[in-house]
Amino acid sequence: MVPFSFAQHDFLAHQDAALYWPLQNALLVADLHLEKASWYAAGGQMLPPYDSRATLERLAAIIAETGARRVYCLGDNFHDSAGENRLEIGAATLLQALTARTDWHWINGNHDAVLDGRWGGKVVPEIQVDGVMLRHAAERHFTAPEMSGHYHPKLRLRGRGRSVARRCYVASESKLIFPAFGALTGGLDADADAIRQVVGETACALVPHPEKLLKFPLFGANALTG
Repeated sequence: MVPFSFAQHDFLAHQDAALYWPLQNALLVADLHLEKASWYAAGGQMLPPYDSRATLERLAAIIAETGARRVYCLGDNFHDSAGENRLEIGAATLLQALTARTDWHWINGNHDAVLDGRWGGKVVPEIQVDGVMLRHAAERHFTAPEMSGHYHPKLRLRGRGRSVARRCYVASESKLIFPAFGALTGGLDADADAIRQVVGETACALVPHPEKLLKFPLFGANALTG
């Protein structure tokens, strides 16, 4: 994990799309999209039905690594609001164990606007923690510090006829958009207009590296170009 600061708070960025907040002893992730495979299967598109367990096993490992006692999931926790009722028994057992031993918060997203918290945890539309608003989708005109998900940002690096995409955070002075954590989540280019409209022209992409946090300007004269 590598350190960085946002909104006058110190964090540790994990390479696997999770953020640890030492002062709060909290782990933050976004866009788990649990039971995405079963949602597609219901429509006739068969995918391996192991995405939920794979996602939760990775999350459990990071909780153990950091010792986090609190977890904030920034929306689109399930791929749809009925997903928690489809959760297969192995994944459900793991999730129930995780929510039992941490102070777990589910923040509603656009995919799962209605959740029951069947497997534990508190369900909230948004929550403010030590002056930082945690919600699913960034609000363009909200000027206080804000952390969110929703866009699944990826930084696309192009060169020598090749293109490589890496999950990234998108950061401005007051906004931090998380990469998606889920096993079957895709991504939106970090410099897409939809992201630019909510973060502004001075935003950058942050890519955690084993030794440091790599920073890439996204817009304007210093932006990374293909």
